[in-house]
Amino acid sequence: MRSDVPAIVLSSGGLDSTTCLAIARDEKFSPIYSITFDYGQRHRQELAAAAKVAGAMGVKEHRVIRIDLRQFGKSALTDQIDVPKDREPGQMAGEGIPITYVPARNTIFLSYSLAWAEVLEVRDLFVGVNAVDYSGYPDCRPEYIAAFAKMANLATKMTVGGGRAFAIHAPLINLSKSEIIRRGIELGVDYSLTHSCYDPDEMGRACGRCDSCVIRRRGFEEAGVSDPTAYQPMT
Repeated sequence: MRSDVPAIVLSSGGLDSTTCLAIARDEKFSPIYSITFDYGQRHRQELAAAAKVAGAMGVKEHRVIRIDLRQFGKSALTDQIDVPKDREPGQMAGEGIPITYVPARNTIFLSYSLAWAEVLEVRDLFVGVNAVDYSGYPDCRPEYIAAFAKMANLATKMTVGGGRAFAIHAPLINLSKSEIIRRGIELGVDYSLTHSCYDPDEMGRACGRCDSCVIRRRGFEEAGVSDPTAYQPMT
C-alpha cells in the first residue's frame, strides 16, 4: 500500500489516458496531478473532456499547457489536411506512420510534464500510450518510453542529486483497446466523459469514421460493453 507517493498523469481527455488515471488512483498514488496540452489541435472537445475527467476523478490539480504546434503543421490534427476516414484496420496498419501523427508530440508533452515533476518533486509519471491499437505512432512504443525515462534520469536535478529514480508508467502499452476498456470498467471509469474523435462536429459529436473512432468503437464491441459515445448520424 503506497502512502504519500504523488504522481502526474498525462491526460488528453481520451479513453486511454482516463483509464491510465484510474489505474494510478487504484495503485494508491496520492496526490495525483493531471496535465493536458492545448497544442493547436483542430478542436476543443478533448480539452473540455480532460477537465471533466479531472473533476470526476478527484485530481489535486489539473494544468492545461498552451503551446502552438500549428507553427510546424505536417499533421492532420494541426494543419489543413483531411483526417483519413472509413479505413479498415488493415489499411491503418499497412500505411506506416499516419498523417494524424503530430511531429514529436509525445516528446514535447513528456518534457513539459518532466519539468512540472521536478517542481513538484514527483518521481512517477503515468502516460496512456499503447503499442497494440496505436495507429502506427513511433512515440507510443515501449522502447521510446524506456529511452525517455533514461534521458530524464540523466538530465534532472532531482535524480542527479540522489534519491529514487524517475519512472514513467505505461500500464496500457501491451493491451488491446477492448482490454483497456474492460480494465477501466472494473475501476469504475465513466467513458461518457471521454473524447477520442479526431474530427468532431460543432456539437462535439464524434465522426465515427476516423481511425480513432473506428478503434474506439471496435474496442467497445469486442469488450462487450455499451459504447456511450455520441456519434454523428451516419450518412
